[in-house]
Amino acid sequence: MKQWWLDERAYAGKEHLDESYVSGYDRKAGFDPTDDIEVLEALGLSPESVVVDLGAGTGLFTLAVAPVCRRVVAVDVSPAMTAALRERVEHLGLDNVTVVEDGFLSYEHVGAPADVVFTRNALHQLPDFWKAIALERAAGMLRPGGILRLRDLVFDFAPAEAEERIDAWMSGAVTDSAIGWTAEELSEHVRGEFSTYSWLLDAMLDRTGFDVTERSFRRSVYGTYTCTRR
Repeated sequence: MKQWWLDERAYAGKEHLDESYVSGYDRKAGFDPTDDIEVLEALGLSPESVVVDLGAGTGLFTLAVAPVCRRVVAVDVSPAMTAALRERVEHLGLDNVTVVEDGFLSYEHVGAPADVVFTRNALHQLPDFWKAIALERAAGMLRPGGILRLRDLVFDFAPAEAEERIDAWMSGAVTDSAIGWTAEELSEHVRGEFSTYSWLLDAMLDRTGFDVTERSFRRSVYGTYTCTRR
């Protein structure tokens, strides 16, 4: 590893390395991958497909997609997350799932090129310089015409609107951190993590070999992108 290369685990957020936090993560995140699976199946996800789940976390997407594809590689930089996911995979007897303790910048894909790369709420852990490299690497995992499905905190507004939009976002925060993110946690995210503007992410995707076929935003901060690798 080059001396200047980023240590992703140091940027992962200490809570994601904490076993007690990981044990309650699914309830807090409240994530249902059903819509993502349906979109991907409409775009060609099949029992022959290879899927890479980057920033897989506790594996909700991995476990949902495994029954409808040939192979899933679940990649996460957190030992606590990968341990929890391996336990689930073993419990369910899923023989087409490989769990890898790596990150966007360290995972080396082997075997058939991926048909789908999925990532949710993980890319924002990387500064923009490294986001672009991560997206370039994701493109390298995919076959031409393969699909990138990206969900993340992405700011879909102009800098002059930041105060108004962020305040509006905070107003919808929960008060119980066990079932979602509080205003204090969201504020910490804005101050200390690396969510980027949509117009910057759009340019990164284009420069790294993707065509954006669909993009949508909820509350101007939760972005969903569907992209095709050129």
